[in-house]
Amino acid sequence: MSIVAERHLDLASVQSAWQDLNKLVPLGPITSKKEYERRVSVMDELLDRIGTNETHRLMPLLDLVTKEVETYEAKQQKLPEATPAKVLAFLMEEHQLKQTDLAEELGGQSIVSAILNGKRELNTRQVKALATRFCVSPAAFL
Repeated sequence: MSIVAERHLDLASVQSAWQDLNKLVPLGPITSKKEYERRVSVMDELLDRIGTNETHRLMPLLDLVTKEVETYEAKQQKLPEATPAKVLAFLMEEHQLKQTDLAEELGGQSIVSAILNGKRELNTRQVKALATRFCVSPAAFL
């Protein structure tokens, strides 16, 4: 018989220990910005204490807090709403491109200008060409 099977789980002691721990280090799903900020603070304190010691006794707690923070951040990050023209303008700036650099792919410099000014929409061929050129999903231009 294993040691775990032989031991009786004292739920009253577990509950008391959990409540004490939860006062010091709040655990569970993060539901507000305030809870998030507190959890990040706890995570930072644990990182300062643990450093690079992966065998530290508090490492499982750091792992748990980090996962909770990551889960909250993943739910909060939303892509900003942007028109295809703004996405294109952003990518052009990031890649230091001018309108003439995209003229051949989009059908001429005047068409690039019209797209950037919101006077013309991108067609399917242009969306595919831009997605390929910038290595992004075509959905970025829709």
